[in-house]
Amino acid sequence: MALRLSILASVAGWWLSGSRVVWADIYVYRDARGIMHFTNVPTKPVYRPFQLLQPYVRSLGGKESAAFDQLIRESCQRHRVEFALVKAVIKAESAFDPLALSRAGAHGLMQLMPDTAALHGVTDIRDPRDNIDGGVRHLRRLLDRFGGNLTLTLAAYNAGPEAVARYNGVPPYEETQEYVQRVLQYRESYRQHSLRTDPVGWATLSG
Repeated sequence: MALRLSILASVAGWWLSGSRVVWADIYVYRDARGIMHFTNVPTKPVYRPFQLLQPYVRSLGGKESAAFDQLIRESCQRHRVEFALVKAVIKAESAFDPLALSRAGAHGLMQLMPDTAALHGVTDIRDPRDNIDGGVRHLRRLLDRFGGNLTLTLAAYNAGPEAVARYNGVPPYEETQEYVQRVLQYRESYRQHSLRTDPVGWATLSG
């Protein structure tokens, strides 16, 4: 019988913070909601050997996106998008897992679909730098389309801009509505943290 466990990321923090346990025949993937799925009989290509995640798990434990903050800041400055917003999107999309791959085929930190990546000239969708820059470019495009409205921008990032246009607002999808609220909460948390730690640099606003 396949060993199948779904563990909320908040609970999984126990081993994210430094556990040295290695299960040679265990496979894992993290879904878009931040839930870790484990199995000893992988049935989908999104599963990866557990050991491959260990360098990222150790680097992210307790620090979240510290390894990616500089890349995020550089892209935010280039495209005039708020740092806290991008960081919140990454947390919601991939929980800072650069190997994240969704069932729909979205890749990496910002969960870019191949066609979105191509639209923004991303050369390597799996590379954190390229992935972040493509995602920030996409956020900039959506911010411009929806007049800087963060709620509509985030809804479009999740459900697509045409869905937002069709419903003239946030689509009546439970996933999208929950996603928008979650990202906005993360954003506020990151804004407050940045305000305390970097009161000058925190305000790289979305213009």
